[in-house]
Amino acid sequence: MDKLEKIERLRERANVSYEEAREALEQADGDLLDAIVLLEKQGKVRKPEQSTYTTQYEEQQQYIRVVDKVEEQKQSAPSLGKSIGKLVHAIISFVMHSTFHVTRREKTIFTVPSVILAILVVIFWKAAVPVAIVALLLGFRFSFEGDGAHGTDTANDLLNKAGNIADDIQNGLRKEENS
Repeated sequence: MDKLEKIERLRERANVSYEEAREALEQADGDLLDAIVLLEKQGKVRKPEQSTYTTQYEEQQQYIRVVDKVEEQKQSAPSLGKSIGKLVHAIISFVMHSTFHVTRREKTIFTVPSVILAILVVIFWKAAVPVAIVALLLGFRFSFEGDGAHGTDTANDLLNKAGNIADDIQNGLRKEENS
């Protein structure tokens, strides 16, 4: 291999200029490997990266043991039983502290304790939804009365939306009849 070829190879491997490659090759008496080592010592060539692999367990900061994470989640997340229990408690509290009102054209037709309504809905569950829909379409409106702490405001918002939907359906039907 002639001198120019050696310089070319050294330039490619070491990513240095022709002049630096020539000087390193001259200092190494024409030995390509010695010239690369010399350039490494001068900091002009990156040393090859070394990787090590081991089967030994080492605790690393970026990794969390699965067992520890599962325990943390068990302690921080509410259990399904607790969530269902809270829901049942909220429903019972709502039923016990509110009354159900049926009105039509802003006149109260009847008022019943929500406990009675809940019992009737449970017993006659197949008929409750269709009766409520027909009543809404006939202009009846439903509401709950009680303190807002037990969810009556939320229930009334839902019942008002249902009433508005029934009004929109009635208006649509009337427009079709008049057309």
